[in-house]
Formats: sequence, structure tokens, C-alpha cells
Amino acid sequence: MQRMPLGISRFDAMIGGGAPSGSVVLLATEAGAGGREFCYTATAMNGLARADGDQFEFYYGDLEPGVALPDNVHYVSFSSERGAIVDEMTFVLDDNLVEAGTSAVSFVDLSQEFFQLTPVPTDWYSDTRTDITNLGDGTNRRNVLEALGEYLTEHAPGNLVVIDSATDLLAAAATSDQFSQSDLTILLKGLKRAAYRWGGIVLLLVDVETLTGQAFGQLKEAVDGTLHFEWESGGSERDRTLVVEEFRGVLSRLEDENIVQFETEIRDSGFDISNVRKIR
Repeated sequence: MQRMPLGISRFDAMIGGGAPSGSVVLLATEAGAGGREFCYTATAMNGLARADGDQFEFYYGDLEPGVALPDNVHYVSFSSERGAIVDEMTFVLDDNLVEAGTSAVSFVDLSQEFFQLTPVPTDWYSDTRTDITNLGDGTNRRNVLEALGEYLTEHAPGNLVVIDSATDLLAAAATSDQFSQSDLTILLKGLKRAAYRWGGIVLLLVDVETLTGQAFGQLKEAVDGTLHFEWESGGSERDRTLVVEEFRGVLSRLEDENIVQFETEIRDSGFDISNVRKIR
């Protein structure tokens, strides 16, 4: 089974070099628990691999044998533009890593489709300087799921795509008549089928604190694997932890080694795992 690096070197090494190519992975995070930092690290590190091999080796190390880098890296946002995302990355990652890594990343701003049927004034989000100018003008009335689907069809095969975030899409489903939560779930199930043939990796970020248990379960069922980022309290301290759930081609390997949960930390090189918890 061919694998593609997620960009977190120690975690990739634990799961055979990376995630199975063709996977859709849900990054389900509590606020500040590490999911967003994981997204930023995966984006910048895979971009860096294409932009500057020497810096990639410095920050990441060597790829496992037989692991294939994504052809390209795409970062899809529904409410933030490139500059704001890159600025936020610099709060997490070393400036040199962000500058070099993001130079090889295509940032995709779907705010036009996301906000167009809302009360948000057009001039708050419409900007001809956005990276994707061919997605339509102010008269375009495609809903945001249609725009996302079209973009993925064209750009996801063989690539790493980070989608930020399902939380935005769920908010749109709850507050407008553009589409329903069921439509989102069905799209993800279709994406799971298509991604298997495309051979890339799709990471989908979601804030679990905004979800009901039923909604979370539906999202997990629609993807290949879930990485759950949580806060764990112990005495007077709180630790970030990562739990790997229901991950095709990954979880069985971890369970064979009696590993399911990791303590995590945020370094200049981004998200990282530290102590391994053997909880089974």
C-alpha cells in the first residue's frame, strides 16, 4: 500500500511512513488541542519538500522507503484569505519554514461561494486579488459544496488537500438554505470513494465542540480515518493528546504495537508527538 507523508515525522514513522494514499482524514479537534497546528504543519512541511529539499531534511528528516510526496499541496479555506492563514502559521511554525513551505502551496479562497447568500456585505470578502479568480464573479450562484467538489475533482488527484474547515460548512448548513448537513455527509462519502482512485490525501479540519454526538458520528463514518485532538487533565496540568480512530491501513498497525494515543506538543517545526501512551 503506497503511503504519503502527513508531514509530522515521528508520527509518520509510527504509521509506516505516512497515511495510505487515497485517504480522506478527519482532523477532529478541541479548541487549541492541536488539530489546526497539525493542518499547518502538514501544509508547510509538504510544501517545503517541493520548495527546498535541504530545509525539508533539516526540519523533517528522511522519508521512509517507498513513501511518495504529493505532487502539489492545496489549502482550501471558506472564510480566510492567504495572507491571514500564512500570518497565523507564523505564530506556530518557524518563520523560515513558513516562508519557504508556503511558497509551494496553492491557497484557495472560496469565500465568494461561502458568503454570497448571507447577510455579509460583498465588499467584506470580495477581492480580485484572491488566488482563484476564475471561480466566478458576484453573479455566481453555485453553492459552496458545488464549488468545493469542482475544485477537488480538478486538483485533488495525486495531491495533498487541506480543507479548513468542516466547521464552516456545518455552520452554513445550519443557517442558510444553500445545502443541508446531509448534503455535506453525502459529499464526503462521495469524496471518500473518489479519493481512493485519485491517490492523494485530503485532510478535513473540524471543531468537535461545535458538533452533536450524532453529527460527529456521521462525519467519522464518511471518511477513512479520524485523528482526534483532545485536552487531557492530570493534576494541575493539561496535556494535548492525539487519539487515532478508525483509520484504514493505520489503526491496525498501531494496535499491533499496542499504541493508540500519543501525547503531543507544538515546536518551532510544528506539531509533534512526544510520549507514547500504551493504553490497550
